Amino acid sequence: MTSSFEFPAYPVPRVSDAERERALGRLRDGAADGRLSHDTFVRRMELALVARRSEDLAVLTADLGARGPGGLESPLTQRLFGWVGKVSAVSAGVRRAWAAEKLPKLLLPPHGALGHALTIGRDPGSGLRLVHETVSRHHAELSLRGGLWVLRDLGSTNGTTVNGQRVTGAAVVRAGDQVGFGTMQYRLSAN
Repeated sequence: MTSSFEFPAYPVPRVSDAERERALGRLRDGAADGRLSHDTFVRRMELALVARRSEDLAVLTADLGARGPGGLESPLTQRLFGWVGKVSAVSAGVRRAWAAEKLPKLLLPPHGALGHALTIGRDPGSGLRLVHETVSRHHAELSLRGGLWVLRDLGSTNGTTVNGQRVTGAAVVRAGDQVGFGTMQYRLSAN
């Protein structure tokens, strides 16, 4: 004699499109903020797309922090991230200042002493000759325009930087700025 078992069918609430979209948005934000690696992000997105219950979605986004209404971070979390950002900015500034003090000085010519642009590069005819394999023959030029010093990259292979930012075209520089030609780094000085 065979017996049959009946299991009561409880309706399992399905995930709504809005819930799934909120979870996918949180995952995208987490990846954009650097809180999820690329591989983790891809795997969680796949799981979110096939999730059947709200609890499954909650598990996928649980470690991304508490969010308030509208998907925004709570005020406490916003303050915490703001404080961490400010501390990071201060430490980065101190690190840059510490490194800048250790750099060799590159003296700016006195105003009026330079009638033409000062060429910088490996070429023997350069006004400032830098003999290093990362410096191009005709790397950059420094000129005085309207009372401002302008550093222009001349299409160098390894680039010209001002305060860590690559120069595309020209940039205004002043005493205290950190300039780089290839891997050669200097701190501009007026004296």
